[in-house]
Amino acid sequence: MKEDSQPDLISKKAVALKYVPGESEAPVVVAKGRGKVAEAILDKAKENGVPVQEDAALVEVLSKLDLDEQIPSELYQLVAEVLTYIYRADRLASGREEDESW
Repeated sequence: MKEDSQPDLISKKAVALKYVPGESEAPVVVAKGRGKVAEAILDKAKENGVPVQEDAALVEVLSKLDLDEQIPSELYQLVAEVLTYIYRADRLASGREEDESW
């Protein structure tokens, strides 16, 4: 690995959330990491068809939470916006119409 690429790899962060309505009140942190661990999280998401949204500021905040911890209510709006984006992207990718009811 080239030396000049190491800072990028080390600074890369990823956080994975899981939300199942009825199972928890809010999304839960199920994986987080930086560097090679972040790359592994992103690779696993892509392998499993899990949409990925990049938001450095949100990842910075979420990375401070513990594993299996629900996101705090202060982050509900931000995470809801990300989930809405992902939901719409998933619907468009699968060919379903945007105006179908959720």
